[in-house]
Amino acid sequence: MNESILKVEGLTGGYSPRRPVLHNLSFDIQAGEMVGLIGLNGAGKSTTIKHILGLMKQHEGEIHVNGVTLAENQDRYRSAFAYVPETPVLFDELTVEEHLRLTGMAYSIDQFDERKSQLLSEFQMENKRTAFASHLSKGMKQKVMIMNALLSQPPLYIIDEPFLGLDPLGIRSLLERLVEVKRNGSAILMSSHILATVEAYCDRYIVMHHGRIAAIGNLEEVCAAAGIETRGGSLEEAFYKLVTGAKS
Repeated sequence: MNESILKVEGLTGGYSPRRPVLHNLSFDIQAGEMVGLIGLNGAGKSTTIKHILGLMKQHEGEIHVNGVTLAENQDRYRSAFAYVPETPVLFDELTVEEHLRLTGMAYSIDQFDERKSQLLSEFQMENKRTAFASHLSKGMKQKVMIMNALLSQPPLYIIDEPFLGLDPLGIRSLLERLVEVKRNGSAILMSSHILATVEAYCDRYIVMHHGRIAAIGNLEEVCAAAGIETRGGSLEEAFYKLVTGAKS
């Protein structure tokens, strides 16, 4: 059995202990596995991610990343993941290359120049290498966030709605890279509303609804939880049944 890179056990949390957003969530992601986190707006996906990142403190439960909790070893916990948020966050007065170099220094990355050049080429950003972040489009800013995450090569990638603003070549480059990093043993948690892409690329799925896990597993298991036939069933159909309560 593969090693669990991310392990969430009995997570209850939110902004107020009196009114938790998340209710007793338990799941894990193993090395070499991509898991899709899906749900309607307000289902608790972003709140779940914030707890994993350590931006929010859980009311109950534990979160282990690469074998440790945040309380046990902050440096080891935080250095074990890379995060790509839905909205890019960059320094306006740093260039694309300077952002990459900052990540390279922070993570003490070997063969930095080679890996930097490869990413700039893959994401069609070579001609923007010296451009300031303030002069980039949202899609280009998202590419910079993705390149920084890929540059660090952590055990865990946490990716929130990565396709917003990306052009078709950017989407293809990202998906191809995610397949590669998964093959190399990293774990990936990807939140996205594009269910066809999630179905095509993820090994398992976590369906959230009203702060709880409505279903978890591969396509067959999620379809079974939704009460539909696995043969010919799609993730989109199963998702619709799970979040609307529609019966077959």
